[in-house]
Amino acid sequence: MSELSKIWIVDFGSQYTQLIARRVREFSVYSEVVLPSITADDILKNKVSALILSGGPSSVNDADAPQITTKIYNLGLPILGICYGLQYTIQSFGGKVQSSDGREYGRSKIHYTKKHPLFKNVAENSTVWMSHGDHIETIPADFDIIALSEKNVPAALAHKTKPIFGLQFHPEVVHSEKGKEILNNFLFEICHLEKNWTAEHFINEETRKIREMVGDNKVLMGVSGGVDSTVMAVLIFRAIGRQCTPVFINNGLLRLNEQTKVMKMLQNDMGLPLETYDYSKTFLKALEGIEEPEQKRKIIGREFIKAFEEITEKHQDYKFLAQGTLYPDVIESRSVKGKSQVIKSHHNVGGLPETMKMELIEPFDSLFKDEVRNIGEKLEIPKDIIQRHPFPGPGLGVRILGEITPEKIAMLQKADDIFIQELHNYDYYNKVWQAFAVFLPVKTVGVMGDQRTYENVIALRSVNSMDGMTADWSHLPHELLSKAANRIVNEVRGINRVVYDITSKPPGTIEWE
Repeated sequence: MSELSKIWIVDFGSQYTQLIARRVREFSVYSEVVLPSITADDILKNKVSALILSGGPSSVNDADAPQITTKIYNLGLPILGICYGLQYTIQSFGGKVQSSDGREYGRSKIHYTKKHPLFKNVAENSTVWMSHGDHIETIPADFDIIALSEKNVPAALAHKTKPIFGLQFHPEVVHSEKGKEILNNFLFEICHLEKNWTAEHFINEETRKIREMVGDNKVLMGVSGGVDSTVMAVLIFRAIGRQCTPVFINNGLLRLNEQTKVMKMLQNDMGLPLETYDYSKTFLKALEGIEEPEQKRKIIGREFIKAFEEITEKHQDYKFLAQGTLYPDVIESRSVKGKSQVIKSHHNVGGLPETMKMELIEPFDSLFKDEVRNIGEKLEIPKDIIQRHPFPGPGLGVRILGEITPEKIAMLQKADDIFIQELHNYDYYNKVWQAFAVFLPVKTVGVMGDQRTYENVIALRSVNSMDGMTADWSHLPHELLSKAANRIVNEVRGINRVVYDITSKPPGTIEWE
């Protein structure tokens, strides 16, 4: 097998950095987001094929602007700078970057000043997405302008002798109509990479790593019945067999009848040696009186680990804990760049205690959701399992805004189940990425049976997405929404109003907490 092509994406804090990684992987090329603190030796040691320097909110002229070693420009590797990445590159070669009186933000047309392989099959006057406040004032002698924007601002530059390029626009976003073609040209016309990041490659490589890491030891696998943990359980079970034990913990924050469904699916249908434990009272006791979302997530994470550690005391020689953590979980739970904000802590990432008795195995912590689904298909997992909507690890704990109580859980479970039923009834379940109900911490006045009511509100949420990093709200049929709302109000005692969330990500997140 040929050596794996590998792109490192240096994150300077752009909201689109993870989208660049996703776009590269769509071309079957492995990509990884790294810190600006990487060294030239790191790049060489890891046999990186090329670098992409992301955009970012800072100005290159700021005193505390993020920086990367300029030695990268002497490694002979292809480098593509995007927005801040371009400006940093130009400044590093002696050019001058200045603040603009007016930002160039939104759609713009570009025209080419010379023919270049970066723009192969990209028509003149293509629409691109601009987002920058600074502009390049002085072009270094080593560079040529190869494209201009409508405002005659340099939109793309190329080094005259080295494979170093820069774009003042974002090719990774859908608003750049030929952005994918430009990235394709960089990867294959300029970098000459191979498309060898495939599900088969991942399965073979990860199986080897798991066997090597585990040796003769035993592994507890935390499973929830969701796509990620189910595919993880099948992969690890195939790698080491009965050395691993799937464990399902009922935390009291599950969907309606979820424990019964998971037991049937994993134990009866798929033959995994599943063990189930009911810790619902423990979790709900720990969450009493807690309203702040981050605090709830961390408590749930802490209780999960405590539960697993209790379970390990009943099993001898278990050294590892396996989780279905995904790349977006890791990204959102930590700061990639020193100043980037943590969006939210995931129960299985940001909520883990520092002193944990077991070592973690997270085979999917570099994957996006659709990549896990592809792996599940290669492992021949039934499609109705692979196509299940994402469900957060903290469960309904982050879908009940404010304090969690058994009464709120019961209402939300029923409302959520009705919504999912109607999506199936209208053949929309597999047409959306994720759909669910949220319990809001407000009450509203209503009229039911000629009587005044003052009861709770449920919000319905449905989004379309490729990887969970960005999402658009689903334009569901009005008849579907009407039927779901009518059933919820009539069948769930304590609910008298239903609303529909039409916020995309960004600016919102998919989950409400």
